Order: sequence, then structure tokens, then C-alpha cells
Amino acid sequence: MQCELCGREGKGCREATVDGVTMMLCPGCVQHGENVTPISKTPAKVKKIVSQRARRAAPKDIYKDMEKELVPNWFEIIKKARKKKGLNREDLGFRIGERTVTISKIENGDLRPPDKLISKLEKELGITLLEEVKKITTDRHMRTGMTLGDFIKKEK
Repeated sequence: MQCELCGREGKGCREATVDGVTMMLCPGCVQHGENVTPISKTPAKVKKIVSQRARRAAPKDIYKDMEKELVPNWFEIIKKARKKKGLNREDLGFRIGERTVTISKIENGDLRPPDKLISKLEKELGITLLEEVKKITTDRHMRTGMTLGDFIKKEK
């Protein structure tokens, strides 16, 4: 069972009250509690709740399925393409359905455009703002993952 105060796994957890809250405490943390009850009197419901807390879902890696990313100098590319087409910010905003202020912030690099706006800009200006993400894997780091040093060695 897991201690609800320090998080350690242990078999000697007991129910105790800390600041008016009843919780399961390990032998090391029991001294902080009051009204300590023996292990045999711990209700099954409490044991079930504590065991459910221990089985929390692992966090998802949001970058795992990412296939494309914005090119590093995207705001310069947008500005050059707009000028090449002979459009001012107001005209470009009108054509893609965005405000002039938004176009200005994007061209200055103050605002990263959302994916929908990126596709509108690419279509209207005839440019490419997204590039394929380089997936770097090594055989020996399939389980543990790569370190920064491994990444640098791979790039060289």
C-alpha cells in the first residue's frame, strides 16, 4: 500500500488523521497523525481507493505523432512572399480572412500562426512553411531514450 503523505510503498500503512483529514500513513509518517488505528481495522474501501491512486495513467507524449513543424524563419518567408506578390498587409488579411493586426504580428514574429492559418498563407502566397520532423532513433536507446549527447553525436 502507498503512503498518502510521502508516497512510499509499504506494508505497514495505518489509518491516521492529519489536520482533520483521514489518510493512510506509513510507519515513518504515522508520527504526524492523530487517532492512529491498527492495520487490521482499515476498511477495504480505503485500501481500494489508495490502490486506485497508485495506478494513474502515464502522461502522453504529445510530440510522438508530430509529423511537421514550422520552418525556423517563417515570419521572414511570409513577409517576403507578400511583398513579392505586391500585396500590403490589409490585402493579404482580406484574402485569407484575417485582421491586418494579426498579419502584422505574424510578420514580426510576435504571433505563431495556427495550423489552419498556415495552410491559408501557404496557399495564398505559394510558399511552404512546414517541414518534415526529423525522427532520430538509435538501437541502444530504444527503451531508455536519447540523451542530449547522443543527439549531438547523431547530428555530426
